[in-house]
Amino acid sequence: MDEQVLRRAVEALSNGELVVYPTDTLYGLGADVFNDDAVKKVFKVKKRSLDLPLSVAISDFDDLEEICFINELAIVLAERFLPGRLTIVLKKKKNVSDLVTGGLGRVAVRIPHNDTALKLLSSFSPITCTSANIHGMDTPSVIEDIKRQFDKNDVSVFIDDGRLDGKPSTIVDLSDGVLQVLREGDITKKQLLDVIEKYE
Repeated sequence: MDEQVLRRAVEALSNGELVVYPTDTLYGLGADVFNDDAVKKVFKVKKRSLDLPLSVAISDFDDLEEICFINELAIVLAERFLPGRLTIVLKKKKNVSDLVTGGLGRVAVRIPHNDTALKLLSSFSPITCTSANIHGMDTPSVIEDIKRQFDKNDVSVFIDDGRLDGKPSTIVDLSDGVLQVLREGDITKKQLLDVIEKYE
């Protein structure tokens, strides 16, 4: 990623603006998780109901500890599958607004396996990790098509990483210390259980 684009994206996030950035699946719409006004913009731009939680993208395990209560199972699966196409749901800490989680006491977190995303996230994290589209519509795989869905002033910076049309991440709820697969994506339940069984 061009350093100038990175600086513009970090500045935009710092100012409560939105950015579109690549992940290892599709393009995401990013905002500062700790800025409620910025998070509200995400819901407004996507035409998404406020009671639908947003996932959060982070750069590393330290960020995970900052916003979630971590248990042993989360550590095992994070060490094996992250960065990667796994979204982990854990009990949130108080610094994460209920606005992000749709009023729930849990937050969904992932570390995308994408060099451009990780570069952005290492400079500014955590940010929202919801698909860059109008809610209910398909997420375009190229930046130009994403721009057509949004109004001109909705997004401040678009980080172009080519065509992205990866398989969705697998979502697991580990908030109670046991595995509950909410959505099976690129990582299968069998792969998860195999790792857990080796640990046990």
